[in-house]
Amino acid sequence: MPINANYEYSVALQEYDKAKTPKDKLKALQKVLAASPSHKGAEKLRSSIKQKIAKLREQIETQSKKKSGGFSLSIKKEGAAQVCLIGTTMSGKSTFLNQVTNRNVKIGSHPFTTLDPEIGTLDYKGIKIQIVEIPAITKDFIMQEKGPMFLGILKHTDLLVIFGKNKEEVNLVLKELQENEVKTNYIIFFDDMDMVEVIWKNLGKIKVYTKQPGKEKDFPPVAFKKGAIVKNLAETLHKDFVRKFKFARIWGKNNKFPGQKVGLNYRLNDEDVVEIHLK
Repeated sequence: MPINANYEYSVALQEYDKAKTPKDKLKALQKVLAASPSHKGAEKLRSSIKQKIAKLREQIETQSKKKSGGFSLSIKKEGAAQVCLIGTTMSGKSTFLNQVTNRNVKIGSHPFTTLDPEIGTLDYKGIKIQIVEIPAITKDFIMQEKGPMFLGILKHTDLLVIFGKNKEEVNLVLKELQENEVKTNYIIFFDDMDMVEVIWKNLGKIKVYTKQPGKEKDFPPVAFKKGAIVKNLAETLHKDFVRKFKFARIWGKNNKFPGQKVGLNYRLNDEDVVEIHLK
């Protein structure tokens, strides 16, 4: 089946053929992909273009590492989750980071003040969440010297919070994420919302408290992914707790009654208080 390529596709293909550097080739290939036909007969063509784009991105990232003496930017995840703040320049990322963490990042009066990731810790009701501010997203972000490395961080983080001064800027960020195949779950920042609560809700986590018989619940709580069971909590507390487990008592809004007796496979809920009894 013919692909029926249009004039824009032919022009973009000529630009790609003339490109000399990997960055120029990548930029041209992105134009080729945008102009390529989208019907079923062109699926193999589009797949081939995407594969070439992926290889060029890897080549650009490798070159960036060599230029910086083999330096590869990575941020070790700490706490219950890692959240990255991304957005256009002067869109409020640093201000939010300062508000919700223990940091005091400089907020400049001129664009592109943040040149490297800034890291802080959000304490959400005793749960530690790592907050990472990524330098401003721009058009063709992959072309920046550290662009490929920053994108690598975004692909492996738990949640993205997108900042923009208007809808156009937010759309620019979303387009860059899409073009660079960043599929991480994201939320959009709004001033009139309790963003800390929104972040927690979208992380897909629950916080569970433990307690000893006859005492109040312990603090801080323990964080788990939604769907965790009593067995997961027992394993976290001590390696022998599963083997010696007898039963657990649960206090929570989804229980039949306070102190309900449950087994290892009982599914935990947010804010549950768990008292584990051993043999």
